[in-house]
Amino acid sequence: MFSKTAKPIMRSAAWRISLWATLAFACGTMVVFIFLHQFVAGDIQRRTDAWLAGEAGVLSDVAARTPKGVLYRRVVGEVAELASREVPHKRGANAGLNDSVFLLQTGADGSVGLWVGAGDVNAHFTAVRNSKIVPDTPTSVHITGFDAPFRVVCVRMSNGSQIYLGLSERDQLRVLGKLRLRFVLLWLLIVLIGSAIVFYSTRRVLRHIQEITEAASRIGEDDLSSRVPTTRRNDEVSQLAITLNRMLDRIERSVHQLHTITGSLAHDLRSPLTAVRAKLEMSLTARDEESESIVSAIEDMDRLTEFLDKSLDVAEAKANALRLNRVAVDLDDLLRVMIELYEPSMSEKGLRVNLCSAGSLEVSADAALLHRMIANLFDNELKHLRASCTVTISLGASEDSASLVVEDDGPGFESEVLSQIFERRVKGRTSTGHGLGLAFVEAVVRVHGGTIEASNGSEGGARLTIALPLAVHGTSALSPVLAHA
Repeated sequence: MFSKTAKPIMRSAAWRISLWATLAFACGTMVVFIFLHQFVAGDIQRRTDAWLAGEAGVLSDVAARTPKGVLYRRVVGEVAELASREVPHKRGANAGLNDSVFLLQTGADGSVGLWVGAGDVNAHFTAVRNSKIVPDTPTSVHITGFDAPFRVVCVRMSNGSQIYLGLSERDQLRVLGKLRLRFVLLWLLIVLIGSAIVFYSTRRVLRHIQEITEAASRIGEDDLSSRVPTTRRNDEVSQLAITLNRMLDRIERSVHQLHTITGSLAHDLRSPLTAVRAKLEMSLTARDEESESIVSAIEDMDRLTEFLDKSLDVAEAKANALRLNRVAVDLDDLLRVMIELYEPSMSEKGLRVNLCSAGSLEVSADAALLHRMIANLFDNELKHLRASCTVTISLGASEDSASLVVEDDGPGFESEVLSQIFERRVKGRTSTGHGLGLAFVEAVVRVHGGTIEASNGSEGGARLTIALPLAVHGTSALSPVLAHA
């Protein structure tokens, strides 16, 4: 049975293109930010380490030049406080102490000798001792009671003591945190604006392509004179439209030439055939003794004329150039008329015809071509069925198409020709026809936008299943149009 796949929902590719472009842009800008973040963090750390090394050198020099005594602790402590004032710090209850910088000097025996800074000296001493800091190499140290680590540099004195100068990384981390936050906000804004721009630009290009597609799909429903829209922009889409229009020009000229050739051929052949037939009929009325041969000649002439008409129609249909005059045709009425017309011939040969119809069923088709198509189906049964066979015709409807099934209980189609049964000049070994009957039927069905299938029944017999589009109610008859597949 015939089944038609529903037309898929059109989904714009602009969203997909915009998504991939936005993802690529977002990933690219994120990679750039990561490198920028690493560069800024490294630069801040290098500046911090340079400041620590310089101040530690100054403190060690002051400590080395200051005599040990009562003033040593005061002098070195004041120098350390001066250094700490260069670094901003939190203003709390104890505003005099800078919690961002500390100075710790240990003696040769490992004891705490001098301490300048905020917080617990023991916590700083324990953290420094456990970190195993290499002299003159700044190292990050985590100290209990502080959220941010400290960068600590160690300077070894000539007397075996060590000076540790530490600077909190709190400000560095705060700067980097603000940088990350601002970048994320800016990154989101740029990504949103960029995706909108990409979507708008892509949508404009695809809208033009969609207009070309819609125009191309309409060409052939009415005529071949329509063309796809073009633009003044000399881009790829414009070149595509121009190329399609040039191709349509060539197709229109070819179809016009085909109509001209077939019309001329039909006229040039039919005129002498008609004249010969007229002369034979005149001879038939004048000479009774030669009537049998003249009748045979007239029948051969009629078969030749029919062969010519059918060959031209099949050629035009195969080239999608058959002209249609679509109207609403009631298949049930047409089948009953054709059965009544062919019933005497069927009965004379001993054939039976059964019609199983669901009732009135209208299709959008050319009435003359549909009449000839059904006549070809009946002629095919008359030629190839033996006596006492039965032809069953079933007419039904699906969602948007009419289904016509013609089957018999004869020998069926020969297996070697079944796959090519709708090709021209293809016929069985015992056939006396020209192999154009089913080719014409297939051409008519296809040019109406339908389908046809040929098969053999499980218990023998041939089966043809035809599906034609139903007529749309409320529309008037259409003017002659150019059929297309």
